[in-house]
Amino acid sequence: MSTKDIIKNSVLENFATDISLVRVCIALTFAVALSLYIFYIYRLTTKSGFYSKDFNKSVALMSVITAAIVLAMQSNLVISLGMVGALSIVRFRNAIKNSMDLVFLFWSISVGIICGAGLYEIALIASVIVTVLLFVLDAVPSPKAAQLLIVNSSSTDTTEEIEALVKKHTKSSTVKSRNLTKQGLDMVVEFKCAKNEDVSLLKELHSLPHITSVSILSHDGERRF
Repeated sequence: MSTKDIIKNSVLENFATDISLVRVCIALTFAVALSLYIFYIYRLTTKSGFYSKDFNKSVALMSVITAAIVLAMQSNLVISLGMVGALSIVRFRNAIKNSMDLVFLFWSISVGIICGAGLYEIALIASVIVTVLLFVLDAVPSPKAAQLLIVNSSSTDTTEEIEALVKKHTKSSTVKSRNLTKQGLDMVVEFKCAKNEDVSLLKELHSLPHITSVSILSHDGERRF
């Protein structure tokens, strides 16, 4: 037997031309079950301000579609090469704005590939591990983000007083901008402080002469509604 025949036989052995209907049904059933599971987990854990049900449905359907493609590619060499060629020219233009959306997409595609390959235990165990990690990492508290202090004064000579009060009530502070106008002074200061110290800072700054308005903006780094 020549080298060409050995390579040809080794390649053809990896394709099961007799994929039964039972195997197809089992693979697609597992893919559907896990896709519904991923759909529920995404709906439960999403932190996006605008939940997109269409995107969630796309993530769930991706598993079933991928499993069907893998099953088809296993059945015949010609179909396999055709699938590779067809998928190589597909271009997805939608930008993924949230990194967690990318995780769910990759999770769904991976489940489809694994189910299509018949490794159902791996798909199930991997899905459970991913879910546990999602909830564990979500429970880890995030560090408190810095706050922004916006001060408007009718006098340009109040800079030192403002900075002195900010240093008194905060752990750290950085002046982000000073804006002098004909109406007075506008300052933006980024700071971190202990709990409830921002309220005291707000009251003391407001009691200063020439201060027209004081605002404090805070966020936790995420959009939650």
